[in-house]
Formats: sequence, C-alpha cells, structure tokens
Amino acid sequence: MKRQMLTCLFFSTLASMAVAADFSVSSPTFQSGRRLGGVHVFNGFGCEGLNQSPAIDWKNPPQGTKSFAITMYDPDAPTGSGWWHWVVYNLPESVTHLPQGAGALDGQTLPIGALQGRTDFGAMAFGGACPPQGDKPHRYQLTVYALKVDKLPVPADASPALIGYMIHANKLGSAKTQAQYSR
Repeated sequence: MKRQMLTCLFFSTLASMAVAADFSVSSPTFQSGRRLGGVHVFNGFGCEGLNQSPAIDWKNPPQGTKSFAITMYDPDAPTGSGWWHWVVYNLPESVTHLPQGAGALDGQTLPIGALQGRTDFGAMAFGGACPPQGDKPHRYQLTVYALKVDKLPVPADASPALIGYMIHANKLGSAKTQAQYSR
C-alpha cells in the first residue's frame, strides 16, 4: 500500500512538472538572447530611450493558477543586489497578454485589479534598461509567475524584495525570457 501511494505521488508530481514545463512567455520586442531596442531603454540617468514596457504573451500556466505576477530584473547591476525594473502583480488568471507600454505610471492599460510595485528607480511603473556606460552587457530577465492566490498580501508601498518574496511563496510555476543591453 505504501509503495502504491508513493508511486501515485511520484506520477502526480511528474504530471504537475510537465504542465509547469509547458508554461511559456513570449514578446515580439523582448526576445530571448537578443539586444533590447531603444523602446525598452530608460529615459534618464544618461540613457535616452522610450521607456516602454514590452508587449508580453504567456500560455499554458499550471493548473490551479489564480493570478499572475510579472517582474523584470537585472542581476548584473552594480548594486550587490541587482536592479528591479518592473513589478506587476494581481493580474487576473484570465489575462494572458499585456500590450506594449502597459507599465506606464498611470497604469491605464493594466487589467482591473492589477498593481505595479515600486521599482529601484523609485516609481510604481516600468523602468527600462540603463546599465552604466561601458559596462559589459547586462541581462534583463522578464519573468511571468503563475500564482496560487488571487491577490498577493502585500501593502501598497511594498518593496520589490517583499513582493518577490510573496511571489515565490505562492508560485505554482514561472516562465522566463532574457534579453541583453549595454551602452
């Protein structure tokens, strides 16, 4: 009996992993391994871009998904802890696309109920790539998380680290793409 239970648990876990493995993210302008275009570059700190968040599509989230969160993070920023460029959470489970520019400060093109967290630029909006002049190419990781809760239990002024902690505590799966940029 014990062996049969372990076998069922093993195959159930494998099935869940297979579904999570099908979860994917894509963007027409934020493409894996490619250089970011000026549309996704910050406008400030010596950078001259359009500072627009990318259009994003995702599909095949894990079973049980109740909401989504999206982050864009630069692990190569010379801060000792990376740099948060975008944090969006409480996206309804029925949403599988965000248009380009959805990360604007006014949040007008975000779905109802979705919130943007504070980034390391200090705003609750998308902040584009802007690595130091002459630095090696930085990696920009755009990740969509499938969550097991409708809403993350965080205060409105939560730091990106706190939101990230709650994302990981409630994560069913994630899908990532990574682009690069240097100047």
